[in-house]
Amino acid sequence: MDAIIPAAGRGTRLGDLTADQPKGLVEVAGKPLLAYVLDVAVEADIEELIVIIGYEGSQIVERFGDAYRDVPITYLHQREQLGLGHAVLQAQHAVDGTFLLVNGDNVFVDGVTTAVEAVRAEGVDGVLGVEEVPREVARATGVIETEGGAITGIVEKPDHPPSQLVTTGCYVLPEEVFHACALIRPSADGEYQMSEAVGLLCRAG
Repeated sequence: MDAIIPAAGRGTRLGDLTADQPKGLVEVAGKPLLAYVLDVAVEADIEELIVIIGYEGSQIVERFGDAYRDVPITYLHQREQLGLGHAVLQAQHAVDGTFLLVNGDNVFVDGVTTAVEAVRAEGVDGVLGVEEVPREVARATGVIETEGGAITGIVEKPDHPPSQLVTTGCYVLPEEVFHACALIRPSADGEYQMSEAVGLLCRAG
């Protein structure tokens, strides 16, 4: 299984920390954010790391080179940062089959191996890593809709969250999601939301 790791954003909310470097190279506890993500992907037995770069992307290439812990890295350029769904589309021709998608600026303390292993169970098409949060927090992010333990959709920043389960930036998705990403329309802020693409897959069964 391959991993797609979007790391094209500048991280404007980080202020001066990203004035001359991409968000993925901001250090936390002496280690770049992106290195934490690469570590959990490698630990999940990923065969190839596909890193989506954009803002100051050459710095990421210089920092990590063509392999990380002996796992090869392919870099793809997202010229415009138009959301996670748009970033994923950049890797459409580089991935074959189910893949791991992990945001390049998230730190997963317990790793993502459980999600990768869960997709191998019979009848499972995809897996989303979720977190339970207070409803006031849920209003500011993607909220999971479920029925009988299965995901039926994701709602972005709802006024009335249907649950307290929110997305964490960890997905294991079938390659059909590329078609879904190509079909969705941009949101009001001009971004192609991954939640819309996952919602299309759910509605398609």
